[in-house]
Amino acid sequence: MVGENIDKHPEVFEQVVRAGHAIGNHTYNHLKGWKYSTAEYLANVAKFPKQTNLFRPPYGKATLRQRIALHKQGYRLIYWDILTRDYDRSRTPEAMLAQIKRETRTGSIINFHDSVKSNERMLEVLPQAIEWLQEKGYRLAVIS
Repeated sequence: MVGENIDKHPEVFEQVVRAGHAIGNHTYNHLKGWKYSTAEYLANVAKFPKQTNLFRPPYGKATLRQRIALHKQGYRLIYWDILTRDYDRSRTPEAMLAQIKRETRTGSIINFHDSVKSNERMLEVLPQAIEWLQEKGYRLAVIS
């Protein structure tokens, strides 16, 4: 989760926690790590309002120094291997579902977004993707 969004919408955060989901730090402001010094990046990560050892770098990227520093602070870095690009308004739900079916492997992490740009497509594809994954025998699990 982006820390700023937790501060803006604490009720959503509490709903996610009550539903049993793992919470990961995604920086406070969704920073492009390569545009910031390691100190600036870590300061932004530290602003995250909740305790977690999970961290997913925005855009799936962080500099080597940033990654090393995060590991030293005890973070487990999480990366996706399937980017649905649900934020791309020209991308159809059918194309996203076909990509998921084509690329999913045991251990895959599929990246969906919860933004205004992506919500309509994400909300259409996610239930279909979950149904297909379960039909194929995949187990959906919380990262801990």
